[in-house]
Amino acid sequence: MVDTLGLILCVVVHGANVQDRDGAKLVFEKMKDCFAQLEFIWADGGYAGKLIDHVHSLYSWVLQIVKRSDDRKGFQVLPKRWIVERTFGWFGNYRRLSKDYEYDPETSEPMIYIAMSNLMVRRLARMSY
Repeated sequence: MVDTLGLILCVVVHGANVQDRDGAKLVFEKMKDCFAQLEFIWADGGYAGKLIDHVHSLYSWVLQIVKRSDDRKGFQVLPKRWIVERTFGWFGNYRRLSKDYEYDPETSEPMIYIAMSNLMVRRLARMSY
């Protein structure tokens, strides 16, 4: 989960055998206490369906699905969806995150937080002088 600037708010790494919607439930459960003021979440079409009602009933958050147009072929930039893709691109600059080197998913989460902390500290350092 990222904010509108693409900065990490919450990370949950799980195995490939967990469907995206089920993984999202893990993220929302982890976020509920830290981000109580959260009101609105954008997601791609993979999170459509019962998850929208689940999120609204349990957390009172609005989950809006950003869909691409069916009549348009090829690549298309979608509002709000590019933000998380850009964040993934930033992770490509960190060797441990450029490929899946981690044996245990529990070590992947801290590596993502370390990479994002590094990125934010570098931005703050540029702004300070």
